[in-house]
Amino acid sequence: MVASKRLCLAAAIAALHGSAIAQLQQPLSAEQRPLEADNTRPGAKKPLVNTEDLQASINAENLLERAQDLYGIAKRSEGQYQHPTRVIGSDGHRGTIDYITSEIARLGDYYTSSKQSFPAVLGKVYESRLVLGHDVPASAVPMSLTPPTTNKQPVYGDLVLVANDGCDASDYPSELSGKIAFIIRGTCSFGTKSEHAGKAGAVAAVIYNYNDDTFGGTLEKPSANHVATFGLSGKDAAPTLEKLKAGKVVDSIAFIDSEVSTISTTNIIIQTVDGDPDNCVMLGGHSDSVGEGPGINDDGSGSLTLLEVATQLTNFTVNNCVRFAWWAGEEEGLLGSDYYVDTLPEEENMKIRLFMDYDMMGSPNYAYQVYNATNAKNPNGSEELRDLYVDWYTSKGLNQTFIPFDGRSDYDAFIRNGIPGGGFATGAEGIKTKEEEAMFGGKAGEWYDPCYHQLCDDTSNVNTTAWLLNTQLVAHSVATFAKSFDGFPERANTTAAGVYEQETKYHGRYLEI
Repeated sequence: MVASKRLCLAAAIAALHGSAIAQLQQPLSAEQRPLEADNTRPGAKKPLVNTEDLQASINAENLLERAQDLYGIAKRSEGQYQHPTRVIGSDGHRGTIDYITSEIARLGDYYTSSKQSFPAVLGKVYESRLVLGHDVPASAVPMSLTPPTTNKQPVYGDLVLVANDGCDASDYPSELSGKIAFIIRGTCSFGTKSEHAGKAGAVAAVIYNYNDDTFGGTLEKPSANHVATFGLSGKDAAPTLEKLKAGKVVDSIAFIDSEVSTISTTNIIIQTVDGDPDNCVMLGGHSDSVGEGPGINDDGSGSLTLLEVATQLTNFTVNNCVRFAWWAGEEEGLLGSDYYVDTLPEEENMKIRLFMDYDMMGSPNYAYQVYNATNAKNPNGSEELRDLYVDWYTSKGLNQTFIPFDGRSDYDAFIRNGIPGGGFATGAEGIKTKEEEAMFGGKAGEWYDPCYHQLCDDTSNVNTTAWLLNTQLVAHSVATFAKSFDGFPERANTTAAGVYEQETKYHGRYLEI
């Protein structure tokens, strides 16, 4: 980077974040000053990794420069999507893979690297509309991986209320043929409901919420029996539901122009050449965004955090191997991490001592959220990892809060296969409470990330104070376990923790039930 560009970035950081960022980046002594990655001196002796020095090597300027690079890459998709995005299958995502690969190549022979290609189902919705009687509900959202309506044209039919939760074929009446199914959300997957509706002859399906909230979801694995399917808030569903229960006819129109296709996409895995290969600390983030935006916070922040920590780690030696992963297809339902763990031989599974998930590190209305991963419900060691994060925040005089460890991100496959895991985040579409406003600042009553899964998730959407601090915590977690697993539970098996499996209600960003 040229000197003038560095000065501009430094000025922008100071202007945007004032005293908060300045406090985190006080001038360092010669002993504390960050090390620059240097692999040019063959045989140069490197110190054993320690958390203080690795944390000190992290700076906001590098993170922001990487974010600007990534946004430029997302813009490559404008010809396909008319806006920046890094969704799998796009030029933006292919460019992201190339960028990560080229940055790793610059690190010389410190890491071995590999790419893992796998098939992924990609859904695109180009246009949609739902009319219930005389109303056009604003909350109607096409399900991910929904097929189009017949011939990609509007279909017309009376709404038919499906009995119970719509999880059994017997819930769907014979008079549904040629009409539109109206089904309550819950108990079974959206895909199961859509499939039952299709088998019963419905031309479309509307799954409505049991509360006022708007929601989205996925039909998951495509089926020939799926029909065009919308999600609908309970608030918008209530007037229609009242009419149906009173025996009134509600004539409706459903229209979805969509495409479901199978593509090939790629995970990137790197591992330190040095360090005990039978005792690996592994961490990952996802390289893709949703189709609606460039995904600089979700999960550009996590991907770039990993890249920066991997770069600075090259200045040290390690006792235990460190493995970094950039998953593809997380936004389509954790596809990359699922594929990786599902194809991992049992012997290799047992070499992973723990997996750490880093997704959304710098939400603008942030809270420091630690996954509440307990040993009672998860593989042994998950709670020790959780407590490492809590202890670090506490040592900095910072508040933190627990959030559910419910399978919503890429740790899911690891936990299901006996590998202890955890992580932390700064919040997505959830609403910040008054108590959290007092704990973390920001604004109560608003989303942690108001640009979550939207076009505005660009370089201006990342809170640098939170991102820098959390990247330092990632560095701490890597340094701790790269140095020693003393006191950390040994791996026991490769089977899922039963309680976790029963309580999981998510897969990726999408609600399953």
